[in-house]
Amino acid sequence: MIAPDFPQATSGGDLSVFGLAGARVVVTGAGSGIGRAAAVLFAQAGADLVLADINVDAVEASGDLVRAHGREALIVPTDCACPAAIDALAEQAAAAGPIRGWCNVAGAVAKQTVVDTDPADYARMLDLNLGGTFWGCRAAARRMIPHGGGAIVNISSNAADEPIGGLALYSMTKAGVNMLTRTLAHELGPSGIRVNAVAPGFTLTGMTAPVGTDLDAVVARNAARSPLGRVGSPDDIAFAMLYLLSDASRFVTGQIWRVNGGVTMP
Repeated sequence: MIAPDFPQATSGGDLSVFGLAGARVVVTGAGSGIGRAAAVLFAQAGADLVLADINVDAVEASGDLVRAHGREALIVPTDCACPAAIDALAEQAAAAGPIRGWCNVAGAVAKQTVVDTDPADYARMLDLNLGGTFWGCRAAARRMIPHGGGAIVNISSNAADEPIGGLALYSMTKAGVNMLTRTLAHELGPSGIRVNAVAPGFTLTGMTAPVGTDLDAVVARNAARSPLGRVGSPDDIAFAMLYLLSDASRFVTGQIWRVNGGVTMP
């Protein structure tokens, strides 16, 4: 019996596939938290960055951190709840060179019950968390297709898997991001574009622990839920994002990567 001729390994142990040398990557929500950590890590991996955020001073500071690693940082102040603003971001990014990666990080959390939610809160959360990701994916895909492909990484949340009182609106938007990610993986795969999402568990940022929060209590409460006994950091999420952007994940698409310390295991 003749053994089948399976494809052989081709990387030869070349760890450069985990890097982003020469790539141009767009990161929304780059002014703080996960977005800033991702931007700096991508710069360390060799990428040039296009950084978007509604907070101009914060995203400028992120740009300085990227430039400190010898990489380019184009700053584009952007309200990611506005489709026209996202298209303008994409145009400026594409004018600087082909876009290889796009990370939809911008988002917000609303802690309130369904009963207490008003139409303005509802519209803003959908426009930013779900709409911003939808229009970001569209903008990225339209610029990547002519260049033969790329990688899109969306930020979801552990809340998409786990019902948490007071987070119905936020959780709903992140569940939508998960299905959008899977659907786009089917639509864009033939064009060489991979689409994945990272779903963080509790990650200590300004959004999850705003000024005035009892950090020790927050950390202890959330760490106790994880088999690893700790909460996440922005760098933990950024490392997963780097992998999904890099060629090391060339056979990975349509996946929801749960970087949550084992709090949920769907």
